[in-house]
Amino acid sequence: MKPTLLAAFVVLLASCNPKLTNGLRKNDLKKDVSMVTDHGTIVLRLSDSTPGHRDNFLKLVKTKFYDSILFHRVIQGFMIQAGNPSTRTVSLAANVKKEENSYTIPAEFVPSLFHRKGAVAMARTGDDVNPLKASSGSQFYIVQGKTFTDMQLDSVERARLKGNKLPLQHREVYKNIGGTPQLDMNYTVFGTVIKGMAVVDSIAAEPTSGQTGGDKPLKEVRILKAFLVKRK
Repeated sequence: MKPTLLAAFVVLLASCNPKLTNGLRKNDLKKDVSMVTDHGTIVLRLSDSTPGHRDNFLKLVKTKFYDSILFHRVIQGFMIQAGNPSTRTVSLAANVKKEENSYTIPAEFVPSLFHRKGAVAMARTGDDVNPLKASSGSQFYIVQGKTFTDMQLDSVERARLKGNKLPLQHREVYKNIGGTPQLDMNYTVFGTVIKGMAVVDSIAAEPTSGQTGGDKPLKEVRILKAFLVKRK
């Protein structure tokens, strides 16, 4: 191909996949995230209903932010958490700093996105310093959760959801599939695991230091690399 034709072809390709103002390409918004851990690969699909969280996460993945970062907090029957940049080079044998990106993301609560098993959500600081429930710029968690009875869900509504009722369809999911209903409409859910839930279960089963030790896995579990993949 002649140089002039090659240049024209490159321009044509760029016009079909324009660069957005946040540095992403239009086609990036329709890609999944493949997260390779030393327990196996987890594939995430992000929601278009939470564009702020979706775009932020995609941008971090494209810039290789999550490569080599640890799952620094793991609670079996609850969730696995990662995204602290200080864990990229610091061993869990040392004290993990509570390091964050220097920004937060406004909450994007969508009723249809709830904390079912496999949900992906952003962590955040507590209500006392964060009444608007803005999300961390980088720390996220994947829900493992557990199943609940109707009586337990009634208790969650009273004690954790301030009397707000869980939709009937959500209750059925929590009873039959599982999740963490106590977090609904308090933390932004922005995606779900579409492949590799067994990997999540395997990470969640790792022995940890317990609550008094920060729920740190005794054996380091790293995200080896994360990258965008074409949806199948």
